[in-house]
Amino acid sequence: MFSKILIANRGEIAVRVIKTCRRMGIKTVVVYSEADADSLAVEMADETVFIGPAPASESYLVADKIIAACRETGAQAVHPGFGFLSENAGFAQRCADEGIVFIGPNPGAIRAMGDKIESKKFAEKAGVSCVPGHIGEIDDTAHAIRIAEEIGYPVMIKASAGGGGKGIRVAHSRQDVEEGFPAVRSEAKSSFGDDRIFIEKFITSPRHIEIQVLGDKHGNVVHLFERECSIQRRNQKVIEEAPSPLLDEATRAAMGAQAVALAKAVNYDSAGTVEFVAGQDKSFFFLEMNTRLQVEHPVTELITGLDLVEQMIRSAFGEKMAFGQKDLKINGWAIESRIYAEDPYRKFLPSIGRLVRYDPPVEGEHDGYTVRNDAGVREGDEISMFYDPMISKLCSWAPTRLAAIDGMGRALEDFHIEGLGHNIPFLAAVMDQERFRSGKLSTSYIADEFPDGFAGTAPTPSQTDILTAAGVAMHRMITRRAGGSDRRDWVVLVGHDSRRVEIDEAGEGLSLRLEGGDRTLTLDDIDWRPGKPLLRGRLNGAAFTVSVATAAEGFVIRHRAARAKVLVLSPRSAELHGKLPERAPADTSKMIISPMPGLVVSMDVVVGQTVREGEVVCVIEAMKMQNIIRAEREGVVKTVSAKGGDSVAADEVLVEFG
Repeated sequence: MFSKILIANRGEIAVRVIKTCRRMGIKTVVVYSEADADSLAVEMADETVFIGPAPASESYLVADKIIAACRETGAQAVHPGFGFLSENAGFAQRCADEGIVFIGPNPGAIRAMGDKIESKKFAEKAGVSCVPGHIGEIDDTAHAIRIAEEIGYPVMIKASAGGGGKGIRVAHSRQDVEEGFPAVRSEAKSSFGDDRIFIEKFITSPRHIEIQVLGDKHGNVVHLFERECSIQRRNQKVIEEAPSPLLDEATRAAMGAQAVALAKAVNYDSAGTVEFVAGQDKSFFFLEMNTRLQVEHPVTELITGLDLVEQMIRSAFGEKMAFGQKDLKINGWAIESRIYAEDPYRKFLPSIGRLVRYDPPVEGEHDGYTVRNDAGVREGDEISMFYDPMISKLCSWAPTRLAAIDGMGRALEDFHIEGLGHNIPFLAAVMDQERFRSGKLSTSYIADEFPDGFAGTAPTPSQTDILTAAGVAMHRMITRRAGGSDRRDWVVLVGHDSRRVEIDEAGEGLSLRLEGGDRTLTLDDIDWRPGKPLLRGRLNGAAFTVSVATAAEGFVIRHRAARAKVLVLSPRSAELHGKLPERAPADTSKMIISPMPGLVVSMDVVVGQTVREGEVVCVIEAMKMQNIIRAEREGVVKTVSAKGGDSVAADEVLVEFG
């Protein structure tokens, strides 16, 4: 076996590979940019090599620097992770020419399948059903418009070398193509060093189902069943699961057989994924093949018991696969939620900053479910604008799908992050939705269920009980510490909901009689002290966790996606509180405010210019995504506070209208 492997990547996937290498007794080398000098991967690796500035185009994408690092450290093999050089056939060939083993498929397989344009051509020749589209490169915007109109809107504009949801736009009109084509080309160039683009028909409300394949250098290929990745936003996967709630055994076998046949046709000899667009009627079309390890590989590992990184390493070393298709079985159900540094309350825009608090749930077995969290960060680390905004990948496993969903919901409750925006409340909202729990999924799920964006959810009756109990427990503890009275009758305000509560001691917990005694809540196992950001307990026997913070008066408490201000008041104070007028929000209608921290790519207006509603005002870039900011009303520009190349903060005023 290899004695030393270099990991040509960063973040959680670098940490993930290190963990398997440690278990296998293999030493690791991690390369790092300026932005990652203090990262967890750098701390964990046996050796490290600095490879340049933060932009990937000057560090992680420079093959010469990776090869030089191998030479310097004596690494026998390179694991590319995902993204960066993982699907670059030229890099894989360069490694082979230099006598370094590339832990991934052979260059021929990458060339045949890794390039989105070539893979379509190859699949057509192999008789695989493909999504209708233009199989070839696009010259310029005018060419893109002609092709889009020949295919018929909506169409998908995609980077040939794309992956990870980057370099993709859906166009519903000529204007969308005019704006989207150059944006996709720019993203493709900066993210993958390859600006070739193709266009295909966008199939409305499909499901995204992919088959994990695994091959060795002895001609053996198996599939490890499917993953459903339909919960997406901006073509970026958000929640994945294995297996799929759509497939029956016959469809699963048919998709698996087609994926294996395609892999064998190109002599595939590593881990890879064949992606399909599936209809609700279980019809399916080949979409593309990712010739690398997928971000969502943990859910496959959880239902099969295999370590895919280990299998890639063993295949690259030349070992024969130790199992066949008949030896593989699906065990239970697994869900993965991607924890992103983004603000769901601001249309999911990237949120850059420091992890002031990072407290993930405890990994391992819990009451009826298992938790796994793949992360490359620690408390105090900074989420940089230069790379993907993913903080970690939280997974749950249980014997059934509903038990795995419930386990994920509890794990999300136990996950606490401060210092930047994150999507944990949004993920929790999806876990609680009846449509998700029923398995009626499609790639338009988020757009369908959250058409106006995400603003949290109103507390359900059971959540109002939780918020009430948590508020009372906190108020009682703080009052007692301050030497206050042991008053028993209170009015609890949960948002605009008011309820009378009578409190009794109940052993180590509390008994709360509601609404004149017609209902009683029993709160036990209370785990909280002033200053602690999470309160845990059991309400009527059911475990819960809420995030808590003190406000100017009372508390702000969140349970999953429901957040409310909670006040515990005497009846007289509650009466007076009800007479207070509500404060009107500030008028920002004449301002263009930066929705996120980032870099101003272009400022497209000047002082004195008349701007019409919908007109582009500026373009802000963060985490390799360009966001076009438009005027929401017509007006004359009074002030411009930023220019191209400036860094701006969230809520910074960029343009003001007279």
